[in-house]
Amino acid sequence: MTKTFLIAAAITATTLSATAATPTKAEPHMQKVLDALASLGGKPIETLSPEEARKQPTPADAVKKVLTDMGKSTAPEPGVTVKDMTIKGPNGDIPIHVYTPDGAGPFPVMVYYHGGGFVIADTKTYDASPRALAKMSKAIMVSVDYHRAPENKFPAAPNDAYAAYEWTLAHAGEINGDPKRVAVGGESAGGNLATVVSMMARDKKAQLPIMQLLVYPVVSDDMSTPSYVQNADAKPLNKPMMAWFFKHYGADPTSPYALPLKAPSLAGLPPATVIAAEIDPLLSEGKAYADRLKKEGVAVSYKEYKGVAHEFFGMGAVVPRAKEAEQFAADALSKAFKSK
Repeated sequence: MTKTFLIAAAITATTLSATAATPTKAEPHMQKVLDALASLGGKPIETLSPEEARKQPTPADAVKKVLTDMGKSTAPEPGVTVKDMTIKGPNGDIPIHVYTPDGAGPFPVMVYYHGGGFVIADTKTYDASPRALAKMSKAIMVSVDYHRAPENKFPAAPNDAYAAYEWTLAHAGEINGDPKRVAVGGESAGGNLATVVSMMARDKKAQLPIMQLLVYPVVSDDMSTPSYVQNADAKPLNKPMMAWFFKHYGADPTSPYALPLKAPSLAGLPPATVIAAEIDPLLSEGKAYADRLKKEGVAVSYKEYKGVAHEFFGMGAVVPRAKEAEQFAADALSKAFKSK
């Protein structure tokens, strides 16, 4: 990451009060989760070290609190088994978690990358998402705990992500999967990694993913977009947090493998399903990326969900629109897998 970029990010973060608009009102179910998150007493991520930030309450913790307050079980939904494994990667061993739906295989497979700004969170934090997708799409999810920054700065995460994709192609049969039907997907930073893996596969002339599922992906470092202005102070993701994530990620801001919207060409990438949230600084760039993919000949299915915030995907147990988004993603996956 260049000095100029760091200075720009710092200036952006310190001028929020002058540019921030009134945040969009969340719909009631989403608001209940946001209230639960606030009640857990987390500190602003951007004021913490990465080690401290990783110990803060998460949106997943807030969902569990809402379920508990409603007198409902917080146990994972049945219908999916999870096997923990370790594979070799360019930065050392990579933990992976294989989510397999009930039924007879071989199943299609999606390599899934969790969010967390490349710095915080892991598959455990995001468990609800691959679990729901495995069950709804009747596909195996290979969820990847890639090496995080700042201990492992860019390009460690995309290199791990691609290594996990290569491993899945080579070993799908060993996990009851079909190596000819492999997709990639993820949320936020994980959405970034999914489309970067697609780009790497294209550039290496390797087997392309069947589809890329991009849930509010990080694809740009432009913090002056309409959604950054509108959602500068939003929860659970806001402008200062993104500046903090970029600082710790240490990426080359000119590299398309860091910021895919800066790629000279998006032609030849696999079909994309892009999911966006209204209350999210990343809304504008996600839409811009979907539009550019379409313009450059990539088949795109795009959907924005109103009244919900970044991190809503995977909250299907308590947020109906999250369940809708999960089903939309699963249907797109099922359709893509059936086409092969």
